[in-house]
Amino acid sequence: MLNPLRRLDIVPSASSLYCPDAFISPLEIDDAVTRALAEDLGRAGDVTSVATVPEDAQARAIVVARTPGRIAGLPLVETVMRRLAPDAQIVPHARDGDAVSKKTALMTITGNARAVLAAERTALNFAGHLSGVATATAALVDKLKGTNTRLVCTRKTTPGLRALQKYAVRCGGGFNHRFGLDDAVLIKDNHIAVAGGIRAALERAKSVVGHLVKIEIEVDTLDQLREVLDTGLADVLLVDNFSIPMLKEAVALVGGRMVIEASGGITHDNAAEIAATGVDYVSSGAITHSAPNLDIALDIEV
Repeated sequence: MLNPLRRLDIVPSASSLYCPDAFISPLEIDDAVTRALAEDLGRAGDVTSVATVPEDAQARAIVVARTPGRIAGLPLVETVMRRLAPDAQIVPHARDGDAVSKKTALMTITGNARAVLAAERTALNFAGHLSGVATATAALVDKLKGTNTRLVCTRKTTPGLRALQKYAVRCGGGFNHRFGLDDAVLIKDNHIAVAGGIRAALERAKSVVGHLVKIEIEVDTLDQLREVLDTGLADVLLVDNFSIPMLKEAVALVGGRMVIEASGGITHDNAAEIAATGVDYVSSGAITHSAPNLDIALDIEV
């Protein structure tokens, strides 16, 4: 008998469900689904469905977006369902990355009723949250239209869900910053304080990391920016909470010699103006840590 908590019991989700411009490892999906089902099913499983629904009852369910938004997480919905109902017939009507209107059907699932009901909340938790991240991302990306500035996410993610949330950002048209501390060097104010200054921090970083590892450094003032430029040791500047006039001067000072990322207080109201200064990237933690859930439901057809 299939163990719903055993990893890789089934083939990962069909590629047609994934956002065409994003990739997420099936292993990440498998791990996330395993943890989520273990949390929800506990020791006894779905006692309500077992107590009320005949063992051989079948159900036809429609996964539907009740509000408009950008979709992400459908491969997880399919994986959750197939863990509990491996013989279910699943027909997709949308894919991750799609912009949908209110009452759009996303997927039809036909299978054992107990299994569908047991999988429902876990599947919708993934789809609602990740679609919320994708929707929040798409709304901010829209503010950058007409510029060359890209939106990137941060490490301000829910523990254990980083890979999923960063995938959802890409489904919303954004780009990813570091996935973790091992991706690149990002020297921030506390590193500078402990290291003994900007030059000391950069010189040590340059002597330690490999030639393929990028070095980014955060600056809070234009004087710090000039000091970084004088060293010639950094690849990327993170300008934190700069005003619009400061951003314009920063872009002029750099003169295309380095990549500039603007961070801190990026909102729908100021994103376009910030992008218009000529910065290469704007980074936002809010698109992952504060994204509202998209209302996605599962309706049983009787």
